[in-house]
Amino acid sequence: MSTPLRPENQRLIEAFLESLWLERGLSEHSRRAYGSDLAHLARWLEKGPAPLLTDLDRARVLGYLAHLSERGASPRTAARRLSALRQFCRHGVREGWLCQDPTVDVEAPRLGRPLPGSLTEHEVEALLAAPDLATPEGFRDRVMLELLYATGLRVSELVALTPGQLSLVQGVVRIIGKGGKERLVPLGEEARDWLERFLAGPRADLLGGRVCEALFPTRRGGGMTRQAFWYRVKKHARAAGIQRPISPHTLRHAFATHLLDHGADLRVVQLLLGHSDLSTTQIYTHVARVRLQALHAAHHPRG
Repeated sequence: MSTPLRPENQRLIEAFLESLWLERGLSEHSRRAYGSDLAHLARWLEKGPAPLLTDLDRARVLGYLAHLSERGASPRTAARRLSALRQFCRHGVREGWLCQDPTVDVEAPRLGRPLPGSLTEHEVEALLAAPDLATPEGFRDRVMLELLYATGLRVSELVALTPGQLSLVQGVVRIIGKGGKERLVPLGEEARDWLERFLAGPRADLLGGRVCEALFPTRRGGGMTRQAFWYRVKKHARAAGIQRPISPHTLRHAFATHLLDHGADLRVVQLLLGHSDLSTTQIYTHVARVRLQALHAAHHPRG
């Protein structure tokens, strides 16, 4: 069990988390992540001669980063914690309990940018064909996989869908993404057809007369969870003969990569994915380029 923080530090962290919710509408999961990172810093401070978050200065920020490195934290973990600290310190300056931001000019650890895992188009087809359509659960899983690949939704967005977010006549789905931002994403003919068939029968079979707001229910009458769907995706991947580890997010990567492979504009992909920053989407151009280089090497006479 973690040691309780000093009340002064706990109050400052809670006030910051409350401001995140009010100003940016962050999810409870994101707020807990910020709180955990800031509590880690506060516990480190409380072991030293200046134990309060109001004592933060550049030397202590650098000392904390050095401590993370000595304890074997990865550059990605250190960068995430520094990012949380930057936002916390800006909040402190605005609120007046910090005179100046001690994170200014503090460089984040350099990160290698890993390429997101994806699937070939052949692997996607095999995965989509894996669920057993003779059962309502299998039909539901097929529709969920089709929708993920057709729209590039985050799995949290997929399991939160309600029938009211669909417009099958117009062929679009209204997504409420990170920070409460809304976007409209085209469904495509294939996904729309599967959704119509699901709503016409298998969904009601799963519910057995019960009422559920979620578009994709389980036999128990509640909505599918992220964890349950992750398990089912892995099960279908094994049935499809896909050897490497995959997750629901893998289909989001495949959606973006295959769009770019087939000539889609990067900004269009950015809008469809719901990325606020184009640089987040640009990693997919590296995925597409790596794949094209591999194809060239394998099939071109001078490859």
